[in-house]
Amino acid sequence: MQNFIVVATYTYPFEYVLLKARLQEEAIPHIFQNETMIQVAPFYSNALGGIHLKVHKDYADYVKQLITDFENSSPLNIV
Repeated sequence: MQNFIVVATYTYPFEYVLLKARLQEEAIPHIFQNETMIQVAPFYSNALGGIHLKVHKDYADYVKQLITDFENSSPLNIV
């Protein structure tokens, strides 16, 4: 985990479902820190600082670009 860096922070799991599927599809090493805790107790999200997407530092720029692409072109914006 020492080579992983935070590239994004989310409040609730529904905000990154499509991104998570894409990361898994492309086998990009990642973890959503605090995900399980916030699924169990959603009101803890602010107290825990949200759900942190951590990726291996070698993939950080690529994942940031994926996030930007999702935000700019996805017709499925919820938030």
